[in-house]
Amino acid sequence: QLQASGGGLVQAGGSLRLSCAASGSIISINPMGWYRQAPEKQRELVASIFSSGSTDYADFVKGRFTISRDYARNTWYLQMNSLQPEDSAIYYCRATVRQSAYRDPRIFWGKGTQVTVSS
Repeated sequence: QLQASGGGLVQAGGSLRLSCAASGSIISINPMGWYRQAPEKQRELVASIFSSGSTDYADFVKGRFTISRDYARNTWYLQMNSLQPEDSAIYYCRATVRQSAYRDPRIFWGKGTQVTVSS
């Protein structure tokens, strides 16, 4: 399972750091990612990090958010700087997890953590 934490209320221009920890039967996780969903909007990709270390960001967060990971701890992070009210959403972590050498990887989602940015 995935456990996300670190959300909260912050003023515009502020920062937050989200964490997601994976637990259970895990051989590997690739990729690790963050998504977000604002009210009445579809869930959208924010950032992903791959086992190679490469990263992928949505255009709307480039230069402001940074995804990183600690593979030994099966944990990844999203450092969010220069937050704006439009960044307000529920942020979900997602992982593609290989649990067995004989089965395809499975996708898991965390329960989400609320980020609210006030103007």
